[in-house]
Amino acid sequence: MINKKRKLSTILASITVLATTVGLLSGCGSSDNNGETGKDGTKNVTLTMVVSGNKAADGQDFELDVLPKMVNEKFPNIKLEVQKLPDDQYNTSIKTKLAAGEAPDFFRVWPRMGSAASIIDLSKAGYLADLSDLPFMSNITDGAREDMSNDGKVYGIAKGIDMLGTYYNKDLFAQVGITEIPQDWESFLAASQKLKDAGITPIVMGDKDPWWIQFGAYQLAANTVYSADKDFDLKLQTGEKKFTDPTWVKAISMYKELYDKGYIAKNTLGLGGPQATQMFIDGKAAMIFDGTWDYPTLTAQGAASFERGFFPLPGNEKGQPVWQAVSTAAGWAVNAKTDHLEEVKQVLNYWFDSESDLFKEWVKLNPSISAFNGVPLNNDLYKESYELYQSSGNSSYFANQMWPNGVADTLQVKFGEIIGGRKTTPEDVASAMQAKFDELWKK
Repeated sequence: MINKKRKLSTILASITVLATTVGLLSGCGSSDNNGETGKDGTKNVTLTMVVSGNKAADGQDFELDVLPKMVNEKFPNIKLEVQKLPDDQYNTSIKTKLAAGEAPDFFRVWPRMGSAASIIDLSKAGYLADLSDLPFMSNITDGAREDMSNDGKVYGIAKGIDMLGTYYNKDLFAQVGITEIPQDWESFLAASQKLKDAGITPIVMGDKDPWWIQFGAYQLAANTVYSADKDFDLKLQTGEKKFTDPTWVKAISMYKELYDKGYIAKNTLGLGGPQATQMFIDGKAAMIFDGTWDYPTLTAQGAASFERGFFPLPGNEKGQPVWQAVSTAAGWAVNAKTDHLEEVKQVLNYWFDSESDLFKEWVKLNPSISAFNGVPLNNDLYKESYELYQSSGNSSYFANQMWPNGVADTLQVKFGEIIGGRKTTPEDVASAMQAKFDELWKK
């Protein structure tokens, strides 16, 4: 009964988000409430924000519910309208609106070159306002601030730091006698085989949403590519290295092995992210590769009650340290052509003032690890991985952040052919990635 109620609640929430989305689609640009003024003589302003993702499964969604309410409480003359689009629609939508001069005042951006809506691409095009002079910038860690910068100017505010990893069902692990978190590739395969032998689906992935393919691939590449050469991508840009390097082919081959051996659920090309995460939280698969940003979804109550754990996918050889994929998270940028830059900065200065009520509420609900100095880790689920990251330094950023937009898409498409049973080889995937990189890097 609880599960049925939850599913009904989820459906209603989705309808609400869709209705909100439809209602806002035609009104993303800035508006000023026809210049009306409040009782204190201040001008009433409506600010708009568009972000990507899904509405929080449980409780209030920070961006859709909490942020607009608290902004209006602090600034009665400012109304904030927020639209949240599914990831696959967001990039197309925001680039179209920017090109048409109809973009919202705030919107989602990704660090470095990590997306079609990346800091570097959008700042080069002149779409982003320079945020370097905002007073809270000095309270953000150097790495997160630099990843949101271009040509010495800060253009974005990161949600925090995200880790890719393996969410797992501790109860299912215990049920088949897996008593320790796998520490290397060999032991990870052995654990997967144990689960499979017991009739349990070891891993589920939402490969119908192609970007999910990156979640496993980048963790393995951290161990095979970047553990051997942290500057691999810089060398890729100079032509000194190629994706056809044996280390990248090895990462792709290892990922393929999980599908070949039946460790990843069948027919994942027919499973989207929401369906895959539902399988995990319903206890129908023991593991799923995903990131810290999906904490609310992956810790929601499903059909089964069980304890969750999280560890980096160990693509390392026995006796070698495990490397993790850890990166500056996506965040927010400001439209360079907003009509309300003063009000936008008012909101940002309140939001990211470490003493403000809004900042404290954001920290409480933000699943990403904070990039603001002095903010402790929120979720114990990530404690071991985060401490390992801090103590060892064995980590690399999400690989696509240093590639021209389009290379990751090629990885997803070609690897999708492998999942689909075509005769595409890891060498074919690597060659296609290199061809796309060569094509785009020349531009």
